[in-house]
Amino acid sequence: MSTLLRGAMIEYGADLIGPIPNVVLFQFNPETLTRTLRIPDRPREANARERTQAGEDTWEEIGLTAHFSAADALGEDRALARAFGIGPQLAALEQMAHPTSELDGLLGQALDAIGDVLGAATGGGGGGDPAQPIPRKAHPRLLFIWGLTRVLPVTLESMRIVEREYDNLLNPLRAEVELGLVVSPPESCSDDWLARGAMEYSTLAKEAQAAANLANTAEQVVDIIPL
Repeated sequence: MSTLLRGAMIEYGADLIGPIPNVVLFQFNPETLTRTLRIPDRPREANARERTQAGEDTWEEIGLTAHFSAADALGEDRALARAFGIGPQLAALEQMAHPTSELDGLLGQALDAIGDVLGAATGGGGGGDPAQPIPRKAHPRLLFIWGLTRVLPVTLESMRIVEREYDNLLNPLRAEVELGLVVSPPESCSDDWLARGAMEYSTLAKEAQAAANLANTAEQVVDIIPL
């Protein structure tokens, strides 16, 4: 019997040490995945050589609709489904749309202290503009997993949730979640080693498939090229 792989969204921390990553497996794999390759505008100068030169890289946008239902869990009489319906899955996805607070606690206090010292050293402690708070939030680090060859670092651009049915406590029982993602390759100097590794892996897998296609069509190419 063949194994059914499920697509997933994973939110992870800076080093995967500490809290368990936020993982949402698609209960039902979306039947449709929309992929759009955005090609940057080319130079419009008259010089033909300049028109063929690439500037910014092409980037990829992904759109999909994930479906969730509490029917199976309620049929198995699971306590979590009885208490919250599919609320936990929706809450986990929504968490990915909000900036994380990784710099709270003692580290945040240390940054505040450094900011106070810098403000005093530059004369910012008296009569001037109030000190600006040091930002402590960052957008979540996300991976979109779709099969064996696509493990992609992404940013979440949009999320639209349509709740379809409720229980007597108004917990959602069915929902459709439309996700808009942008594949976001990390900079070479980024400390996000997981995203770098995922992007390199997915790129190599795509290049291997392109090479396989060339071998698959070699005979057809020979037929159309007169020798």
